[in-house]
Amino acid sequence: MSFTTDDSPIIDNGFTLQEPAEPVKSRGPMLGEWLINENLITEAELNAAIQAQSQKGRRIGETLVELGIIDEEQLLPFVGKQLGITTVRLRDGLVDPDVVKKIPLSMSLRLNALALFKVRNRLVVAMSEPQNLQWIDEIQRATGLKVRPVFCFESLIQKMAKRCYEDGFSVDTVTADLDESAVALNEDVAESENDIQNLVEGSPIINLVNYLILQSMRKGASDIHIEPSRKYTLVRFRIDGQLIEALRPRRDIHPAIISRIKVMAKMDIAQQRIPQDGRCQVSVEGKDIDLRVSTLPTVLGEKVVIRVLDSQRLTFNLDELGMPLELLANIKRLFSKPHGLILVTGPTGSGKTTTLYSALELIKSVHRNIVTVEDPVEYQLELINQVQAEKSREFDFAKALRAILRQDPDVIMIGEIRDVETAEVAVQAALTGHLVLSTLHTNDAAAAITRLSDMGIAPYKVAASLNGIIAQRLVRKICPNCRTSHYASQPLLESIGFKGDTHRSFAQGEGCNECFDTGYQGRTGIYEVLVVDQKLRPAITKENSAELIRKIFVENGGESLLHCALKLAENEETSLEEAARVAFFD
Repeated sequence: MSFTTDDSPIIDNGFTLQEPAEPVKSRGPMLGEWLINENLITEAELNAAIQAQSQKGRRIGETLVELGIIDEEQLLPFVGKQLGITTVRLRDGLVDPDVVKKIPLSMSLRLNALALFKVRNRLVVAMSEPQNLQWIDEIQRATGLKVRPVFCFESLIQKMAKRCYEDGFSVDTVTADLDESAVALNEDVAESENDIQNLVEGSPIINLVNYLILQSMRKGASDIHIEPSRKYTLVRFRIDGQLIEALRPRRDIHPAIISRIKVMAKMDIAQQRIPQDGRCQVSVEGKDIDLRVSTLPTVLGEKVVIRVLDSQRLTFNLDELGMPLELLANIKRLFSKPHGLILVTGPTGSGKTTTLYSALELIKSVHRNIVTVEDPVEYQLELINQVQAEKSREFDFAKALRAILRQDPDVIMIGEIRDVETAEVAVQAALTGHLVLSTLHTNDAAAAITRLSDMGIAPYKVAASLNGIIAQRLVRKICPNCRTSHYASQPLLESIGFKGDTHRSFAQGEGCNECFDTGYQGRTGIYEVLVVDQKLRPAITKENSAELIRKIFVENGGESLLHCALKLAENEETSLEEAARVAFFD
């Protein structure tokens, strides 16, 4: 498990306690020289701190902080470098209330040690002397757990310890330092607030939900998962496509958390046995954020997933999606055509919507009538007429499309082709002079052609209407803070058919606080662009297999998703393992 700080969580990653290096006898000069070289302090300030240090008997780092010469956040990386150990920013939300008291208060204050959280049988403990083996052994004997020490300043440990051992240390501790104005609901929910006043018991639950929204924004999460278990509520953030554990609130407050979110999203808090969907807009540190909320009843209670939609964080610009220049030119040529069908394929979360919105931004004009039908409409665009398809009012994609065709459209964007009826209307619209953009869930570009045929669309209609297909995925980029290199195993290179230098090294990330111990930070796209030309149309008309279409595509110089991913690995933008994970399908 992990608990987040205001900046980053600490996640156990198979850490094995090793014999620490010999203590540095004179920490001042080495630490001071680093800080001077980084222009964080001056030589005069260092001398003043050394003089004060000799009088008070404190370490040089703590003395610099105490004198106000440098703040703790700036100093921590250098202390960690000096000690060769992980450092923590001790903030509210990092300490598990159920774990902290495993170390008695008297021992905590005497050893300057604070239990943070437990991962399996390993106890993560913040210590001002993390290299003191005698203290570590004493804590291990008292708790019966293996100890992973991390460094924190003595003053912060002492201050936090006084709060952690007080009665009632729970949700309030997580949210105590949260600025009440950091998250504000933009819509008026005053009437609904009264409905659950007894459940939330005042502000702690509201503060906790606000805290989760705020942290998800700061960490760049796309989704917040809040799910019940037998002993606790599990909160996870989806960051760069991966779920990262963020918090474990008490199990007994789970219904209140769910009710608060339902109130925000204008959902029925009394209905707990059927799935519900809702949305709301909040202001987070001055930014307007859309939240799309979905509930799901499980045997242990309701699970909630919140999709965080930050339009200011996204860039709807084809030039900034990481496409190679040659592919980008092909894609722009596709979208410049006056009519025909263009498909973007890939699994959920592969960036298809971003690509389509970027295409609409490219081609939109006051001289064009552009209409979209989506379920749901995620982002609102200028000069685009966006229609929300809703099965609840019997207004599905096919019916919306027929209505749109009576609105004299030039360009139609369909959120997804889900059924035969929608596919037929889309193909017919493309054949009658409209530019139609849509998505399909297929592994690669060639499979999209056979998928349309399998849905019942005549092959000659597919060949006549289809302009091109863009298959895409998102791969994680290597974290720049913990980048290192390694040699890939021969079985991996052989399994993915790597044709380059098999004896070269590849980049990878070791894992650090900045990347949540994953070794990756941020994502970029890989693309496969199949342009339907005179060589491909006969093969499509004859209803050839995806394998044959894929062969023709490669013979015409097309590059597969795996080829694009391996290029990123060779350029050390991602790891070879990540390239294989995302783009190797055989």
